[in-house]
Amino acid sequence: MNASEGRIVVAVDVGTYKVVTVIAKVDEYITAERMAGYSASHIIASIGGSQIECLNSRGVVAVSNPNGEISPTDLARVIDAAKAVSLPSTKEIIHVLPRNYTVDGQEGIKDPIGMTGVRLEVDTHIITANSIAVRNLEKAFSEVGVDVDSFVFNGYASSFSVLSDTEKELGVILIDIGAGTTDIQIYTEGSVAYSSVLAIGARHITNDLAIGLRISLESAEKIKLYLSQVPQKRVIRPDDAEGRKEQKASDEIDLAELRLPEDLTKVSHKTLVEGIIRPRLNEIFTMVGLEIKKSGFGGQTPAGIVLAGGGAMTVGIKDSAKRMLAMPVRVGTPQNMKGIIDEIQNPAYATVIGLAQIGSRMGEEKSLPFGFSLPKIPGMGGSGKVMKKLFELTHERILSKPSY
Repeated sequence: MNASEGRIVVAVDVGTYKVVTVIAKVDEYITAERMAGYSASHIIASIGGSQIECLNSRGVVAVSNPNGEISPTDLARVIDAAKAVSLPSTKEIIHVLPRNYTVDGQEGIKDPIGMTGVRLEVDTHIITANSIAVRNLEKAFSEVGVDVDSFVFNGYASSFSVLSDTEKELGVILIDIGAGTTDIQIYTEGSVAYSSVLAIGARHITNDLAIGLRISLESAEKIKLYLSQVPQKRVIRPDDAEGRKEQKASDEIDLAELRLPEDLTKVSHKTLVEGIIRPRLNEIFTMVGLEIKKSGFGGQTPAGIVLAGGGAMTVGIKDSAKRMLAMPVRVGTPQNMKGIIDEIQNPAYATVIGLAQIGSRMGEEKSLPFGFSLPKIPGMGGSGKVMKKLFELTHERILSKPSY
């Protein structure tokens, strides 16, 4: 890239059923198709799936400076000490996220650089991924001439674009519902305390609709998207013999405009929502509730639940989450963007926009901010072929409706 063109960040969200690419200038987000003429050889990519695991670890070192002043070198040493955990040979660390530091017994320190002490400790949250999955993603990108600078856990990337600093400080639970998986990330006191992935997602709702209505998966997906975008229609019906009329909600949904190959034109709203969709949503949030209980941080999240991902647009999802989890719930959309952003102000693009925001921070600072640590991925070849080839193989058009 020419310096005059600005610093470019390329983010690739690799999901279960779709891949979304965003190319952005810092302070300006631009759709992938408009940027296809640019040559991009480095990207930041998401990684997810049930292979993601987490653990919390503590590191302790002695301050190296004779006068006791803590330096960035000490921070690197203590984080390395926290990383020294026993892992299976098939696992590798993708994130080491400092939660808080302790200097000579003084706890709750966010940035100890410049302080004086003898003993430095850190509590960290470590996220791991399957080494084979990482290598396979590396190879896929390498074959189109692209180097992966860093892999970022889906849920962590989404938290950058949809959560506010206030929510993170108070304590909040991010639930990113993708097609095949649901990512959970819990923040307490401004930092990540727990991460998890459930092997269930919005695609299971599509499957239920296909089975219940005896239609194809493609038709079921169209109906699911239609329900999330069109409010329930209201009609005027006669109420009694005197001809008085009352406005009532129609239970029938007109699907004629979808032109489904099965010639399904009308269906009961109650059958779809209460009979098919709601039970699956209740199951998802029941599993989420068990995971929150397992984490031990459920009572430390007064900011409640923030939903993201394409599944967050499912009809009735807020009500189901409130009922099953007994917490305040909102649907999160990507924030802190400029330019033509109508196409991507959508929960389905939370991860890829979060990746772009992370990438912009990586370029600004040599030392990563508190709570943010990304490894450099070794062994990535590639000749820097034009990004257009990558789009042809992997990307979904940003301007099209998201499939979740």
